[in-house]
Amino acid sequence: MPLEQEVMGLLIGGLSIVMGIAILVTVFLWVKNKSKSSGYIWTLLHLLLFSVAAYFALEAIAFDYDHAMASEEISLQIGISGVVWASSMICLLIALFNFSKERKHRAY
Repeated sequence: MPLEQEVMGLLIGGLSIVMGIAILVTVFLWVKNKSKSSGYIWTLLHLLLFSVAAYFALEAIAFDYDHAMASEEISLQIGISGVVWASSMICLLIALFNFSKERKHRAY
């Protein structure tokens, strides 16, 4: 898809900054609150898979549309992106379930 020259760099830079901040905050909260460790693991897995999905989507956007099989290649990239995105959303749902579980407190 034809884009202005600097748009792809802005997309990559913006995604990297936002995802980097999200990962750092998640790791900080995980270190601060070790009791719900599995929720943070699933959240990090969600962020990583979402980043991979965004990579495939950006590859589809940046694909050379003059290529002989451009439509098929772009469709494949978008399909892969969708499957990876769906997987990341499943990880997010598992993380939400883990965070919402009530912990049994032991009476001492």
